[in-house]
Amino acid sequence: MPIQYFHYKGLADLRSHAAELGVDIPLVEDSEEIRSILARPVEIKSLGGKTWRIGNSFAIHPMEGCDGDLDGNPGELTARRYRRFGAGGAKLIWFEACAVVPEGRANPRQLWIHPGSANRLRELLETCRDAHRKEFGTCEDFLAVLQLTHSGRYSFEKQKVASRHPVLDLYPLVNREDLPPRETLPELASDEYLAELEDRFVQATALAREIGFDGVDLKMTHGYLLSELIGARTREGAYGGPLENRARFTLNVAEKVRRQVGDDFLLGVRLGVYDGVPYAVGSENSIGVPRDFPTPYNYGFGTDPNDPYRMDLSEPIKFIGWLRQAGVRLLNVSLGIPYANPHLGRPFDKPNEGYYETPEHPLLGVARHFSATAQIQNAYPDLAVVGTGYSWLRHFLIHAAAANIKQHRTTLVGLGRAVLAYPEIPRVALDKAELDPLRTCKTLSYCTYLMRSKKNELGQFPTGCPPFDKEGYGKIMKQARAANRPAAEKK
Repeated sequence: MPIQYFHYKGLADLRSHAAELGVDIPLVEDSEEIRSILARPVEIKSLGGKTWRIGNSFAIHPMEGCDGDLDGNPGELTARRYRRFGAGGAKLIWFEACAVVPEGRANPRQLWIHPGSANRLRELLETCRDAHRKEFGTCEDFLAVLQLTHSGRYSFEKQKVASRHPVLDLYPLVNREDLPPRETLPELASDEYLAELEDRFVQATALAREIGFDGVDLKMTHGYLLSELIGARTREGAYGGPLENRARFTLNVAEKVRRQVGDDFLLGVRLGVYDGVPYAVGSENSIGVPRDFPTPYNYGFGTDPNDPYRMDLSEPIKFIGWLRQAGVRLLNVSLGIPYANPHLGRPFDKPNEGYYETPEHPLLGVARHFSATAQIQNAYPDLAVVGTGYSWLRHFLIHAAAANIKQHRTTLVGLGRAVLAYPEIPRVALDKAELDPLRTCKTLSYCTYLMRSKKNELGQFPTGCPPFDKEGYGKIMKQARAANRPAAEKK
């Protein structure tokens, strides 16, 4: 039976246990101070002098709902989710990953930005803004950023990889360590393909601006194509090897975007600053174990080749400096590859079915997120940095959020799974400085279960929070359970 890791009755228990584990989890206790800190507006200035104003210090992370149609248009559940986010009180909404080419979609229901989906994306954006305007009277201090992506080795068809990986080429997904490897290797993306893809990102950016978004984000995390590129030490050619080559794609896109759309369109990056190593379900028990990997391990960004369990931010911090020079003004910090080592990016109490039990206490994962963000914010105090890793803290997340901002360890606080369960967190935090513990995400991984459920007539079940949003996802969860049940049990 899974261990109940979260057992704190109060902040004193959390603080005491963090000390026992030897990690730093800063906390603010005073309610008025929490409100004051989280209500603080954030200003971002472009290279050309334009200023964007974000009305408070909350951001909603880009989270894929897997609920679009086969042509990449958002669906009814997509609109429902962004209506709830818009009304929830955060002043920065980071719209979910939107593929720039059809072969770059992670599932057949992922959003895809192209002329045929522009009208529905515009309607989705207006739905979100209208909901915010209805609740708060204005959208003048409300920003909407669209994440652009190519899913690379995790595309649902026509997978392309940035470089050969001795483990992920054979075992791209978490499964038992004693299961056989895949027989067919994914295709290596050519330099010619990448050069053409740069222009597709630029075209998608121009279309996003035409639709009405305030900016775009280049997705460089979670093992997707741009994430692999920045870690492609063993790749040959113009896009691999030294960091200057690995950064070429992103910096080229940033330069082309500025030439085409100017400096008054916000450019952001969600960057995975520590990839770690792939894990599997152990053959002896359900605890996650690292797969066999070669050393030095030259296959992960922000990962010490000689000790890949150690986060090394020297390259990420250098690269972020180049991003700033290229006009990037918003950085969202991320960790891990959810397909290969989910405990790094999404500390959890209960794993997704078939996945491993966490090999470390989740509070260690929270602290790793906070530490990475703090190091980056300290290196670039004027950069708008969005911190990650708060959901596992449940109703105490606002105390940690306020403390990290107060200590200049982050600029904004990003919420992901937490707002699938409880979309009003920003509004409630700003009103009361206290969250309802009965409504906060318990990191039970039901959202991941739905995301990994493919036995649907469209090839993908929508994902959300069945325990706390039964109206939206209770029936869908039952359908996914039935579809995933072994044939013998259905008889």
